[in-house]
Amino acid sequence: MDRAPTDAPRLTTPTLQDVAARAGVSTATVSRALNFPDRVAAATRDRVMQAVADLGYSPNFGARAMAARRTNTIGAIIPTMENAIFARGLQAFQDGLRAEGFTLLVASSAYSAAEEEEQIRTLVARGADGLLLIGHERDRRIRDFLDARGIPALVTWAFDANAAHPSVGFDNRAAMRTLADRAIEMGHSRLAMISADTVGNDRAAERVAGVRKAMAAAGLDAADLTVIVTPYGIDNGGRALAQLMARDRAPTVVLCGNDVLAVGALRQARLMGLDVPGDLSITGFDDIELAQVAVPELTTVHVPHRKMGAEAARVLARMVRDGAPAEAVKLPADLRMRASLAPPRARRGGPRMWWPGASRR
Repeated sequence: MDRAPTDAPRLTTPTLQDVAARAGVSTATVSRALNFPDRVAAATRDRVMQAVADLGYSPNFGARAMAARRTNTIGAIIPTMENAIFARGLQAFQDGLRAEGFTLLVASSAYSAAEEEEQIRTLVARGADGLLLIGHERDRRIRDFLDARGIPALVTWAFDANAAHPSVGFDNRAAMRTLADRAIEMGHSRLAMISADTVGNDRAAERVAGVRKAMAAAGLDAADLTVIVTPYGIDNGGRALAQLMARDRAPTVVLCGNDVLAVGALRQARLMGLDVPGDLSITGFDDIELAQVAVPELTTVHVPHRKMGAEAARVLARMVRDGAPAEAVKLPADLRMRASLAPPRARRGGPRMWWPGASRR
């Protein structure tokens, strides 16, 4: 069998010293050019970067992390990759972290508490310096685990000034109550909800609580609120609306826990021959782009996704890098009135229902 010559040249990995020799500068200057480029003269920085490119040099981040006892990596665990509401906020979060010198790693829990715990432990084991978590509801042992290892954690998409971990987010209950208050002020007394599962999901639970609080404040029986719980998805929103409208006492307004469920409900209403908002009002939550292209345009709650992501990056970077104390930031979530919410026809006998193929009067 033929063998490779023993004197064949061996590939070597370029070092910091190689870059310094190529650029004609000290290793300290190379290090500064790579880590703090604004502190190095432009001409020198250009020589260093050209040497890096010529040699194919890649900094040894593992060694750097060991020396600094930090990886400059932040982990984020979101409930699902399929929900568009997280994309905008995460993009702003990543942009903000990049400006602070951090890299983002994203994982999904699939709305499973056990999966979230596993992802938290995995990210910490891989050297994450801090974590972004969605919502406050999780087992105490997770907090103890993070505290014992000195890993800062920040919660977003929710706000609770008294929770164990600080949060940069908004008050889900108050935001949904504002929307329910408006519907009640317009004359609606038969309210229903299409919601994500509230078990292990404090954002969904708080939105349901907001509607019940609005009903109680208006003298309506909060126990009369019908809530259909369903997974995220347009088809699921449609099926939930069909269930609600099949009830003996159909609602005049359906408040959905997010815009995607609401768009599914809008589509189902059209299939059933219902005019929105003439026969039935439908609202959403989040104000993603879909809300403005829906027919009719969707009344919803505007969640400040980008502001939330940017603020979360700033706060978590300070917690990790500077050891800054926990900082809670409450952001507004505003009502966006559009065409899908109007006064009810309940006083004239409730919503008219036409199924496809039925004659219309």
